[in-house]
Amino acid sequence: MREHWQHGPIDLVIEAWGEMAAVRAAYDAAWHRFQGVLAELVAELPLLRTPSARDLPLRGVIARRMLAATLPFARDFITPMAAVAGSVAEEIVAFFAAEAGVTRACVNNGGDIAVHLAPGQRLSVGIVTNLCAPLLDGGIELHSTLPVRGVATSGWRGRSFSLGIADSVTVLAHTASAADAAATMIGNAVDVQDPAIKRAAADSLKDDTDLGSRLVTVKVGVLPVAQRKVALERGLRAADQYAERGLIAGAALALQGEWRTIGALSHPLPRAA
Repeated sequence: MREHWQHGPIDLVIEAWGEMAAVRAAYDAAWHRFQGVLAELVAELPLLRTPSARDLPLRGVIARRMLAATLPFARDFITPMAAVAGSVAEEIVAFFAAEAGVTRACVNNGGDIAVHLAPGQRLSVGIVTNLCAPLLDGGIELHSTLPVRGVATSGWRGRSFSLGIADSVTVLAHTASAADAAATMIGNAVDVQDPAIKRAAADSLKDDTDLGSRLVTVKVGVLPVAQRKVALERGLRAADQYAERGLIAGAALALQGEWRTIGALSHPLPRAA
């Protein structure tokens, strides 16, 4: 069963498999929770847009999850908003995991995905690197024995601003909130200075952004091979560091037709048929 739920900027595509009664019960419980999510987040937006710090007095369950997911990256600039989409998806998928008759479920919040897999279950996830040409560039298969329940993608063309130039950075992690935060940071790290790259102050594009006047990417022209290599290697170093700290299980970085991969995504990623 598949449903599409939207409330303001929250845009969920939810799909679940299993016993029909259990699936329906999970949808009903999740829908009841979903109706209060946006108001809960809006009530704490000023704090959620400030740099992540352990002493932020956040109250909501989702807000605290956002903070917890971003704190491991707080040696660099990050706010809890970097994990908002994954944290919301994670909140909703929990209702499907709580129903014994639901064998599989995924909650896709704009490309940030929370997954439930009962023992023995698998789920295929496609990777799209260019939103302007939304074709499958590859795919991954999650299975219940892997400690991965979150997949997130970030890039300069996405619905959120990026400090970097990656077409896409797809991350696997133990939770959707952790994957969301890590994808943001790795996407920021894929960067280089080049005349083909255009940037603008974030607050000149959106007055309520959590990024303030930091420069975000608005256009990336064709880059020389050497520049692409430098940018991707910078992102790969960040991904390697996060993997060594146990924050992510794998990552795939894409920039103008070139890939770099690590961990659970280190196998080739052929274009899907």
